Amino acid sequence: VPVDLVIDHSVIVDNFGNNAAFGANVKLEYERNLERYQFLRWGAMAFDNFRVVPPGTGICHQVNLEYLAQVVWTKKEGKETIAYPDTLVGTDSHTTMVNGLAVLGWGVGGIEAEAAMLGQAQPMVIPDVVGFKLTGKLKEGATATDLVLTVTQMLRKKGVVNKFVEFYGEGLEELPLANRATIANMAPEYGATCGFFPVDEITLGYLKTTNRGAAAKLVEAYAKKQGLWRSKKSPEPIFTDTLSLDLGDVVPSLAGPKRPQDRVPLSEAAQQFVANMEKEFDRKDDGKRIKCDGADYDLGHGDVVIAAITSCTNTSNPYVMLGAGLIARNAVKAGLKVKPWVKTSLAPGSQVVTEYLDASGLTKDLNKIGFNLVGYGCTSCIGNSGPLPDPVTKAIGDGDLVVSSVLSGNRNFEGRVNPLTRANYLASPMLVVVYALAGSMKIDITKDPIGVGKGGKPVYLKDLWPSNMEVSKAVDKFVTAKAFKKRYADVFKGDKFWRGIKTKPSLTYAWDDNSTYVRNPPYFDGMGKTPGALSNIKGARPLGQFGDSITTDHISPAGSIKKDSPAGAYLSEHGVATKDFNQYGTRRGNHEVMMRGTFANIRLKNEMVPGIEGGFTHHFTTDQPEPIYDVAMRYKKEHTPQVLIAGKEYGTGSSRDWAAKGVNLLGVKAVVCETFERIHRSNLVGMGVLPLQFKDGMTRKTLNLTGRETFDVSGIDGELKPGMDVPLTIHRPDGASETIILTCRIDTAEEVGYFKNGGVLHYVLRNLAQAA
Repeated sequence: VPVDLVIDHSVIVDNFGNNAAFGANVKLEYERNLERYQFLRWGAMAFDNFRVVPPGTGICHQVNLEYLAQVVWTKKEGKETIAYPDTLVGTDSHTTMVNGLAVLGWGVGGIEAEAAMLGQAQPMVIPDVVGFKLTGKLKEGATATDLVLTVTQMLRKKGVVNKFVEFYGEGLEELPLANRATIANMAPEYGATCGFFPVDEITLGYLKTTNRGAAAKLVEAYAKKQGLWRSKKSPEPIFTDTLSLDLGDVVPSLAGPKRPQDRVPLSEAAQQFVANMEKEFDRKDDGKRIKCDGADYDLGHGDVVIAAITSCTNTSNPYVMLGAGLIARNAVKAGLKVKPWVKTSLAPGSQVVTEYLDASGLTKDLNKIGFNLVGYGCTSCIGNSGPLPDPVTKAIGDGDLVVSSVLSGNRNFEGRVNPLTRANYLASPMLVVVYALAGSMKIDITKDPIGVGKGGKPVYLKDLWPSNMEVSKAVDKFVTAKAFKKRYADVFKGDKFWRGIKTKPSLTYAWDDNSTYVRNPPYFDGMGKTPGALSNIKGARPLGQFGDSITTDHISPAGSIKKDSPAGAYLSEHGVATKDFNQYGTRRGNHEVMMRGTFANIRLKNEMVPGIEGGFTHHFTTDQPEPIYDVAMRYKKEHTPQVLIAGKEYGTGSSRDWAAKGVNLLGVKAVVCETFERIHRSNLVGMGVLPLQFKDGMTRKTLNLTGRETFDVSGIDGELKPGMDVPLTIHRPDGASETIILTCRIDTAEEVGYFKNGGVLHYVLRNLAQAA
């Protein structure tokens, strides 16, 4: 199995708004992550069929789309050459982006990927396939981002979890491949396993544009021979279910303030923010402004403090990237400047973006308004937005302000982008620039002036926004195969920092017991040659009880580590200075940090401790809120099993295996909820945590659960079967008890094997040992 690892999650936006920002951020990235990068360089030398794309190259999905993906593979078997379709699993949920290039792929947890690398097949229930018919064409002023936010809203409403979505219809003729990739990228946000586009002339055109002309010939011949080719004459496929959208109905949009599916038309964005002050944030907007110490500006509710052009979702799309540059050029001409409280950043997912922005001269215009290059990586989209300037941070705290980020990312979950931005809106790169100029979510940018330009003249959106034709001409002129050839010529070579990392080849890795980044995990401690018998769960206590849409960011945050948190205390005890804590995402090689960071999201709401935000719960003996980690360790010491209770869409978001690893290490034996998101359910099974689902109509609320109960799970000590009924006995504090029936969400026979072995890695290793 060929494996490519792209390092893209580590760069943080510490420096911004100047030409030196990129170099300074790269230098800091290597200083912070040297131990991790030594480990990865060792891996590249130790394993066959394993390649590493170094830091500073781009985001994995965009590098895959532009370079790694082949669409059709070939291999030699004797004297014959065999051609077969490209397929992919990746350890990030947005692996689905490659479906825009007609490569079937989806995200899995790291646990599943590790098993696949060891030769384990990927079991799945054959999915329904939902057809999404596209007709018409996008109208003037609408972008691929507006389209994908509309599609996300429609498909979330439809309900496509565990289903494939395939796009079809005459509207495909009007969608460049970059737009298709934007739609395919956000499949996790609309809940589908993938959002697939078939092979056609547009696919071939993209392969040629990205310097893969030879591959295009093979892809065309193979697709036509195998019946995979789409043309205007192709009959409509037969689907399990269908829905449709006229592209002409798509309007400029944002999504927010907390979920990608919560689309709001641009014309209603200001009005919605004002309404959300009370509805979502429990505050009244009295119009107060807080003076920013040491600065000549003040700050108020609704102000945009982060404007980030970020994420593979949009930076892979030259139409919206060149469009953002054209808006910057028009803003410079008009005499507009970004508001001084806005932290701006440009973090493309590929170096090719810099190539065509430079060629078009638009880099200079973006730089003039503060959108300087800060890095090639996920940055703000993954939570690496970096600290806000001190005067802004202090004003937010002093005024308890609801401030906002606007980013061209794919997720805006609570606490993800930055701990201080309660409102977070997804938008096209073009709108990111506009909101940086406007500086507030309370301005109706479709009607009100964006700002005051030269000679005191008000400047409106229509004065800045380029026509679709102008953008298309720029794409045709500056996005060339030559640019892709140049930037991917030495994709595995890396910069001077990467090449300067010293590591010694060895059969096994030399673990450093003093490392706070990379430690030997305890998953295989005490593992026998054969698995022990399954036992029922008796006397379990709830560690947490949660509402709907609990994301993997809630469960295992990727952002900054607070000094007064259990993880912060651990790092301090091990001699790590606060400034060197780095992010949770960079500490994933250290289970001690990550288990302490489980449920450490500052916006988490645990119904067992009402009125408190953050990673807190209580031990059953007290009402006193304590960190979830501390209570979990008490229960483990007392040999008390733990469960989690939740609502709908538990585990939404990133394919973050630490959201399963963490709860396993805390001592959680089962998760009981109304519905699971696909990847997280699979990750729980892969870590030996039992996923259980309420029957329709039954919820934690209908059962009047308070968090004071104890639970017995029975029936799993016998013959465990996929989807079987599992009795759950609830023992209430008053002595009453009742038994309800849950559905076991171990979905396949292979998964039963994983669970019986204590997890998928135990299963694979035992099988390898037996075969040796």
